[in-house]
Amino acid sequence: MATILARPEPRSENRKPTDLVTVAHGRIMLLLLIFAAITMVMAAKMVWMGIDAGTQAERMASPIPIPGRADIVDRNGVPLARDIDGYAIAVRRDRLLGDPRDLAKKLHAIFPDQSEADFYAKLTSGGQWNYLRTRAVPRDVAAVNALGEIGIEFPREAERLYPQRTLAAHLIGFVNRDGFGAMGVERAFDDRLTDEKTRGQPLQLSIDSRVQAALEEELSLGMAEQSAKGAVGIVLDSRNGEVIAMASLPTFNPNRLVPVEAPMVMGPDGQMRRGQITCDMSPRCNRVVQARYELGSTFKPLSFAIAMDAGVIVSMSKRYDATAPLPVGRFTIKDDHPLGRWLTVPEALVHSSNIVTARIADEMGQKPLEAAYRSLEFDRPATVELREQAGTLFPSRWYRTTIMTTAYGHGIAVTPMHLASAYAALVNGGIWHPTTVLKRKPNEQVAARRVFSEQTSAKMRQLLRMIVQTGTGRNADAEGYRVGGKTGTAEKPKDGGYARRSLVSTFAAAFPMEAPRYVVIVMMDEPQGSARYPGIRTAAYTAAPVVKSFVSRAAPLLGVYPEAFRDVDISELTPLVRDEEVAE
Repeated sequence: MATILARPEPRSENRKPTDLVTVAHGRIMLLLLIFAAITMVMAAKMVWMGIDAGTQAERMASPIPIPGRADIVDRNGVPLARDIDGYAIAVRRDRLLGDPRDLAKKLHAIFPDQSEADFYAKLTSGGQWNYLRTRAVPRDVAAVNALGEIGIEFPREAERLYPQRTLAAHLIGFVNRDGFGAMGVERAFDDRLTDEKTRGQPLQLSIDSRVQAALEEELSLGMAEQSAKGAVGIVLDSRNGEVIAMASLPTFNPNRLVPVEAPMVMGPDGQMRRGQITCDMSPRCNRVVQARYELGSTFKPLSFAIAMDAGVIVSMSKRYDATAPLPVGRFTIKDDHPLGRWLTVPEALVHSSNIVTARIADEMGQKPLEAAYRSLEFDRPATVELREQAGTLFPSRWYRTTIMTTAYGHGIAVTPMHLASAYAALVNGGIWHPTTVLKRKPNEQVAARRVFSEQTSAKMRQLLRMIVQTGTGRNADAEGYRVGGKTGTAEKPKDGGYARRSLVSTFAAAFPMEAPRYVVIVMMDEPQGSARYPGIRTAAYTAAPVVKSFVSRAAPLLGVYPEAFRDVDISELTPLVRDEEVAE
């Protein structure tokens, strides 16, 4: 065996020995630097995420979440409409375990206002998923849930709530199932209420909910007492055209809309089919702006004012022949309560003479009367933001009889809103203002125009006050509030003529008459008389007492208080009116 010995290489003198401590230190420092860099990157990321989250929170969450639709409030901030997160009740038909008939019976017991047949139809038809109830309070939801039916669900949905229920329902309106405004303010201001830039701020209306409630209650009491078909009321600020209250009866609850069915009518082929729903049939019809009427003698003060400005009436003491009916062609104009003598201007208004009004209009002619009626917008829909409006019935041809009859409110039909605007101009100094349902801003400029002279307006204030003190409007004389106004009773048109038993009774008023601030229109549709005035259906005994009750109740809410020793000075007119029994 041979043994090989390896000779070790000689160590180079130029090669330095490795310093293991230095290498270890360098590696540790590198790791520390990498760790510090990672830590800084993570810290920066966390800081950025915190800042971004805070920014999003500020954008997406606020102390008061912005609703999908702006609130609606009255002039004092009382909520009239707002969005809430509500409950709905729905069914999945493929998951139902129980008998639909038995379930429908149980649901009807929880919701008596919805028929068992309606529930059964929704449980058995209309697709696999269907609404059973679109609005439900938590108590009812709990009762339905206790039935133990797994096929019934309770989705939470944004809903529009009207917390005052029927109050001002026609003015406020409602939204449809898709969330769009379908009537009233909800429809007229749909864009404003849903705009992302403005829906965080409530839409403030001009109405005062306290005055609105008083008007609706007094109208309702009067309507029930007189067995009337319907009733209308408006309160207007004569200085700027703001609607302070607006009521139409019968009314409805926008929280729970009830379908209105069209009547069955016979067609030309002898087949029965659904006809049209008229304003009289629907409680949703806003008679203030959607129904036009011949408003009778309430037009007389307007016609007298036009004649004054036209230079036809130059003296209150001028007398007109009312000794006998006035024949005009094949027609004869009569007074309802003829006095059989010559009448002064104040007497003609106090006794509501058709004959004298016709004579004055005949003397005045077409041009002044037509021009003034057009200036008062009797020839077009009323100037107000609401979309639901009826047009007027304005003469297309002005015969002599047309001039005479329109002067006392026959042969021309307008809405109660038209009449309110006209009376505001009549008493406020002669200035016509566009009507608005929004609260005007202080010192807001509006497109007003003069329609009567200031002197004529002052004289009409005296005459209207005299009518209430000594004439047909005495039942509207709310003590201490200096009410002025005019009655108007007209027959409804029917089959080319007039229905003598179907009356529209109206009282147009303003107060306090020394400086009229508020105009009040009350109209009773087909009143039948009351226990106090049995069988009497004219405005003096139907609409006028409602005005008295309302003014006595609402005037203090509007800052007008009774004053026993303050009134309009009518001393110059009193000698021109003979003291005798007045009736209408």
